[in-house]
Amino acid sequence: MLSVPYPSPVPPTPSEQRPSLRERKRARTRQALVEAAADLFTRNGYDATTVADIAAAADIGTRTFFSHFTSKEEVLFPEVDQRVGAAIEAIAARGPADGPVDVLARALRHPAVAASDDLVGPLATLRLQLIRTVPAVRGRALQLQQDAQREIARHLHAAYPEELDEVGAAALVGAFVGAVGGALDALLDGGEPALAPDDVRERLSRAITVALTPWLHRPGS
Repeated sequence: MLSVPYPSPVPPTPSEQRPSLRERKRARTRQALVEAAADLFTRNGYDATTVADIAAAADIGTRTFFSHFTSKEEVLFPEVDQRVGAAIEAIAARGPADGPVDVLARALRHPAVAASDDLVGPLATLRLQLIRTVPAVRGRALQLQQDAQREIARHLHAAYPEELDEVGAAALVGAFVGAVGGALDALLDGGEPALAPDDVRERLSRAITVALTPWLHRPGS
């Protein structure tokens, strides 16, 4: 298995140790919207649920909804930017012995990603169901995935210009994202008894290790 312990973070400054009151309130409102949407999508169906319904269930106004999300599709993908940021941070924090595969695998172990259930919890299962059945959700998922792959590949190429040209970086990131998506699709599709989030994480980690092993042979080695 890949051995990619996450490096010790730089100690936060006092201002970074605790979000401001405004940031905490915004995070709570955002989470309330996500939970309200997931509940309504499950009980009433995606098409029958409106933005106004979600806002009302979260006890906020529709205008406030749009300060957090651009559409009801967007509510299903609340942590995409966070995961992209984790990958970019892992690339930036690479050590001298780290190769491209190491930093991508480490991104999955980033504290912010590892502590979240967005990829492995009930919302992930609901999202997968809606991607399969609702064209608008499927289209948004594809757009977000492509945008994320391009951004991560750009940073990976810049970090490893001697090993990866732009095409190689795009291929490696595509393999990584595809492996994550394929593994989660199999783990969350309901074909076996529901797994606890920690079990999903463990099996996902093993699957990604298998998928990325061929990339451990680095150019010039």
